[in-house]
Amino acid sequence: MMERPLDLDAVQAFVRIAELGSFTRAAEAMRTTQAAVSLKLKRLEERLGFRLVERTPRYVELSARGAAFLEHARELLEVHDRALAAFAGARQRLTIGISDHVAGPELPALIARMNSQDPQLLIEIRIGSSGDLLQSFDRRELDTVIVRLHAGRSDGEILTEEKFGWFAAPRWQHRAGEPLPVATLAEPCGVRALAGQFLDAAGVAWTEIFVGGGVAAVAAAVMAGLGIAALAPRMLPFGAVDVGAKLGLPDLPHLPVLLHSRGGNGRARDALAALSAAFKSAVRG
Repeated sequence: MMERPLDLDAVQAFVRIAELGSFTRAAEAMRTTQAAVSLKLKRLEERLGFRLVERTPRYVELSARGAAFLEHARELLEVHDRALAAFAGARQRLTIGISDHVAGPELPALIARMNSQDPQLLIEIRIGSSGDLLQSFDRRELDTVIVRLHAGRSDGEILTEEKFGWFAAPRWQHRAGEPLPVATLAEPCGVRALAGQFLDAAGVAWTEIFVGGGVAAVAAAVMAGLGIAALAPRMLPFGAVDVGAKLGLPDLPHLPVLLHSRGGNGRARDALAALSAAFKSAVRG
C-alpha cells in the first residue's frame, strides 16, 4: 500500500500527454505551461517509482509500464469526477458548432472522451457551413464555433492551419476537352468559393458534377470516380490521391481553423482548451 495518495493533477497531465502525444498539446489542453506539465509528470513518475513516458527529440511514447498504468489513470479520474458529480447541481450545457470542413473522423471519439471526463458538462455538437455557424454564434444560439476563415471577418483565435489539395480516386482520369468535374459542398461553403476562384484565376474550365450536403458525401463522390474535390487530406478516405500537379491545377493555400467563443466558466473553458489542443494534434498529425 502506498503511503501518499497520487496527485490527481499529475495523473491528469499524464493522461493528456498520452492522449495528445505531446507535452506542448497537453499544456495547451490544461491551460498551463509545458514546464509545469513536465514537472507534474516527473513527480508522478517519482511517486510511482517507474518511468511512464519515453522522451525523444521528435515525439513522446509511453513506456510499457506507462501503457499499463494509463487505463488505471483514466479510471481514477472518472471515479473522481463521478464523486464530484454526485453532489453537484444540474449539468451545464455547452453547444459547439463545428464546420463540416473541420470536423474530421476523429471528432466522435473526441467528444465521447470529453463527455466522460466531465459528467457535469453536457456537450452538444452542431455541424454546418462556417458561414451558417458564425451567424448562429452571432445570434447567441451557439456558445462556441470552430470554423474555417470566413470572408469579411477578422475575429477569432487561430488554432492551426491545414493544407488543402485537389483529390480524386486512384484510377480517375480527366477526359480531354471537357470541363473539370468538381464535387463540392453546397453554398455558402467558403472552401467551395475559394476553389472556384483559384480555378477561374488559372483559366481552368470546370463544372460542378456533384453538390453534397457534407464532406463525407463529397469524399464518397470522389472515390466513386465522379470527379475531383478540394479537400484536406485528413478528411479523405484511404486511397484518394492528390492530382493537382498531374492536372496542372493551381496550388491551394493553407486554410486556418479558428475558434470563436464567448468564454464561460472554468468547466467550459477546460473542455474547450482540451478540444482545441486535440484539433491541433489531429491536423498536425
